[in-house]
Amino acid sequence: MAVFIIDANLPYYFSLWNTPEFIHVKDINDEWTDEQIWTYAKTNNLTIITKDCDFSNKIMFNNPPPRVIHLRFGNMKMKPFFETITKLWDDIVEINKDHKLVNVFIDRIEGIE
Repeated sequence: MAVFIIDANLPYYFSLWNTPEFIHVKDINDEWTDEQIWTYAKTNNLTIITKDCDFSNKIMFNNPPPRVIHLRFGNMKMKPFFETITKLWDDIVEINKDHKLVNVFIDRIEGIE
């Protein structure tokens, strides 16, 4: 059962996300607007993982679901991206449980209620 929906702006082929807990927008409809992604995530109680500030801006004025994990460390090559996410993932998931927005920076993670 999916828990997370991966925004189209993030890699499709990424081993961490290759489990039933994750669904990539590309597997549903990669032409969806942000609003369609938001509605789908809300209806299915999913957390949106994105690099798009539109989702983090929107969650500030709404209550979950959905929740948002905003990856805020800019463009990276795949290997450093994978290493960073893998290293931080357990902490990200833990913070996500109690916060509607998790901002993930290269050097820190912030949870916003």
